[in-house]
Amino acid sequence: MSTPTEKSDYLLLFRGTNWDKDLSPEQIQKVVTDWYAWFERLKQEGRCSGGHPVKNAGKLVSGKKGRTIADGPFTESKEAIGGYFYLHVADEDEAIAIAQQCPGLDYGAVVEVRPVAEMCSVRARAMQD
Repeated sequence: MSTPTEKSDYLLLFRGTNWDKDLSPEQIQKVVTDWYAWFERLKQEGRCSGGHPVKNAGKLVSGKKGRTIADGPFTESKEAIGGYFYLHVADEDEAIAIAQQCPGLDYGAVVEVRPVAEMCSVRARAMQD
């Protein structure tokens, strides 16, 4: 458990890549401007060390030795990740409060708040054995 002076790392994963489909160009411009202002403010406050949108393209690698390669991600999915912020905050409550400020929420964007682990859970289980 972290002490009040320690910071915890969290990812905000922005889900949904088509939340803007019913917005006018003016509405889109306002949301994008607000989103970038929010990001810059969080960086200036030292609560966000970075983040990026991700392209609606890529590949899925799976199977033994990564032999299966498929097109993906599937951008029509509301679960597709559109971008992320990397936060350094006091705790989960602060990360959630920041997520609640997302300018895209009013238009259908979804923000997933995930703690960043200090160690891979598989490694941690293996070390217990």
